[in-house]
Amino acid sequence: MAFKHPRPAHNPPLPRGALALMLFGGLSLVACGGTTSADVTASEATGASTPAESAGATPSDAKTAKAPGSTGGEAAITTTTKPDDGRDPILGSGKPVTIAFAGDMNFEGPTGSRLDADPASVFGPVTDILSSADLTVANLETAVTKGGGSPVGKQFTFSTGPRAFDAIKAAGIDVVSMANNHGMDYGESGFAESLQVRDEVGFPIIGMGANDAEAFAPHIAEVNGQRLAVIAATQVLDGSFIQSWTATADHAGLASAKREDRLVQAVSEARKKADTVIVFLHWGTETQTCPNEAQQSLTPKLTAAGADIVVGGHAHRVMSGGFSGAAFVGYGLGNFLFQANSDLGRRSGVLKVTATGRHIDNYEWVPALINGANQPIPADAAAAQNLTASWNELRGCTGLTDAATAEPQPVS
Repeated sequence: MAFKHPRPAHNPPLPRGALALMLFGGLSLVACGGTTSADVTASEATGASTPAESAGATPSDAKTAKAPGSTGGEAAITTTTKPDDGRDPILGSGKPVTIAFAGDMNFEGPTGSRLDADPASVFGPVTDILSSADLTVANLETAVTKGGGSPVGKQFTFSTGPRAFDAIKAAGIDVVSMANNHGMDYGESGFAESLQVRDEVGFPIIGMGANDAEAFAPHIAEVNGQRLAVIAATQVLDGSFIQSWTATADHAGLASAKREDRLVQAVSEARKKADTVIVFLHWGTETQTCPNEAQQSLTPKLTAAGADIVVGGHAHRVMSGGFSGAAFVGYGLGNFLFQANSDLGRRSGVLKVTATGRHIDNYEWVPALINGANQPIPADAAAAQNLTASWNELRGCTGLTDAATAEPQPVS
């Protein structure tokens, strides 16, 4: 059972007739993150296309609908420049797009066994929710190797192989982020294999790259005539690995949100290319259900630069979401396909946000509970009502509002 938060109709006149607003929902770790909205757990993920695709060099038609379990879930790439085609500076094509966000995922334990047996079975019934959105983004909380590399010296390290993308595609996920505190768990040699896998599987993995230009490059997708840019970065890096894991002009690694100016620059550049700009972050304090100071400090900088949607996870707890002015912010997705050792850690879900260009039409938290096999199982009606009520109550510590307090403004 999902609970939707509609927004009043757009103030500007809509092009090509009246626009029907679409409702949408959101999602609600153990080694790295927590739960949100009625205690749901989420994860960090980074997804990026090949460097050429991220740069928009390979236009293609976008998928406008996903069948449950579809293996053709890659989001299409479009051009990175916005032609003078008379598009509305706020509403873009005038058509709504629903984006789904999911939290932390890895392929450890029973998940790895299911992956070996049948990739299409890995995510279970939540696949229907993921596939129902026009674009689905999730956090891939693991290194991806072809058997090389060695685990770095820390308490928890995760690794999976290219076969994981068979499961990710089958679940209806279109983009993943690897900008998180497990993306380079198998060191720089393992990360070199991650870059190879990215290119070989042809799946959008963002927040990582051979240099910072690649790591901060947005994934550009065209859906319903709308151009969506998705950027990923992480505020969370182990102190001893910050230098070696951070992508720079001449060093492969992850997009670090600790480089705030670089992230803000990426958002500003994406604003010129896209109708809707999304920032997907790894952030927050583990086991906490309220945003920390670093999250609340970064958010207004991103929205001022042109971000329309700012969403993330890491705390292994669900945090709430709502509006910061005209922008939508979701502070914590919680665990998703992840180990959960507590009641709050088991709380999970999918966050759905519907946008028409820069205008946020609706948001919806779709609660789930992680079972003993590390699968997020959609909550039944009674549990969903309680979990969603909890998610809404958690908004009280975020500084966000349930409805927009401003209208989006054109960017010159």
